[in-house]
Amino acid sequence: MSFAPVQKEVDDYISQFKEGYFPPLSMLARLTEELGELARALSHDAGFKKPKSGEAKGDVAEELSDLIFVAVCMANSLGIDLDEAFAAAMNKYRVRDADRWTRK
Repeated sequence: MSFAPVQKEVDDYISQFKEGYFPPLSMLARLTEELGELARALSHDAGFKKPKSGEAKGDVAEELSDLIFVAVCMANSLGIDLDEAFAAAMNKYRVRDADRWTRK
């Protein structure tokens, strides 16, 4: 598994526009917006909150993918190699939580 092709595909897409990547704080705001849309879609999907009159039920997969896209944009703009960052995160979880959960 590698994020490198995903990061390249996103960069190829963004690089075709003169504006390029948004500044990091703007992307953080966009990431927050996408997270809210994901929360709303999950809430609709689980039945906790009914869509408003005329509002379409959110698509969880679409909203999660939008969130990933913006996160990859942020990583690219900051020069973060997601393969390295994700490997470090998984190592952190494996060590820190080694005895935290009940194994199957």
